[in-house]
Amino acid sequence: MYKNEFDNYLKQNKRFKSYLFYGQSTFLIEQYSLAIAQMFGNSDEIEKMYFEEYDFKYAKDKLLQSSLFSSNNILLIKVEKKIPKKEVDSLVDACNKNPDSTLIFACLGDSEFKTMENSFSLKTNSVAVRFFLPTDLEALKFLEYEAKMLQIKYEISALNHLYFMHKSDLSLCVNDLRKLAILDELLTVNVIDNNCFGIGSVNFEEFLHDLISGKDISDDLSLILEEGMNEIFLLNQVTSFVQQLFMISSYARTIGQPNPKDILGFIPPKNVWEKKSKLAINIKPEIFQEILNYLLNIELELKSSKIDNQSLYLQSSLRKFTVLFR
Repeated sequence: MYKNEFDNYLKQNKRFKSYLFYGQSTFLIEQYSLAIAQMFGNSDEIEKMYFEEYDFKYAKDKLLQSSLFSSNNILLIKVEKKIPKKEVDSLVDACNKNPDSTLIFACLGDSEFKTMENSFSLKTNSVAVRFFLPTDLEALKFLEYEAKMLQIKYEISALNHLYFMHKSDLSLCVNDLRKLAILDELLTVNVIDNNCFGIGSVNFEEFLHDLISGKDISDDLSLILEEGMNEIFLLNQVTSFVQQLFMISSYARTIGQPNPKDILGFIPPKNVWEKKSKLAINIKPEIFQEILNYLLNIELELKSSKIDNQSLYLQSSLRKFTVLFR
């Protein structure tokens, strides 16, 4: 199931014996995994087994045997590779045999975890939840919530600034908010600039502008990928940026002066919005469809073809992009 459906179960206080969290958003996977674990017991009752530590026999024995020191037996397993179906089925079954046990899988990375979904169903009192990358609006709403939980007084423009500074990485944003909470002062753009530092040597917003403007992005593109950004994630960010430009362009041509609140649902930093609006209005409407078709075809190739080097393929495709749509 998807996040919204699972959230409804949470609101109804519905609990399962086993959980599988996977998808595009590492941040949401880790947030939900820990939140669910803490819902069943305190930190002393949660055993964490990360990556290479995973041991099927040990995990099964733990789930079958109740703890001598507490009534809750919670196992949180974080993996980067899918687990064989027989092992997953056995662990889910072990949870159902022991009323004290709860199993949580936090699946990170690009492995095909979807195949593990078959082991999780209402019949086995278990659930699999797939997370997609949050939209900018969803991410900013979450940052507002986090700031309020930390009792931070803030200007919305400051949260927007922090979010774009960290290239939409919610984990880094939340880490900075927790550090900024000790300042006990109004969170403004200036406070962000004085105390936080964006990741990477390349300004990602500038990179997207240069790409769509048809400028040479070869060096910046290489640096972004060398810094560890996933190819599919990068391509999705480019597509999302183009979609925003299209919405701005459509709004300007049908209604008038673009309103960021109406179009995006939030107000980005003034300089970011003005530059983005100018770029959007200069692109002819019919070109947007050609650009989006081109980007979607790249994504299809990356996901469905056996490309030996996805990084080089994406670099070649985006360099070609700057020539085709200059």
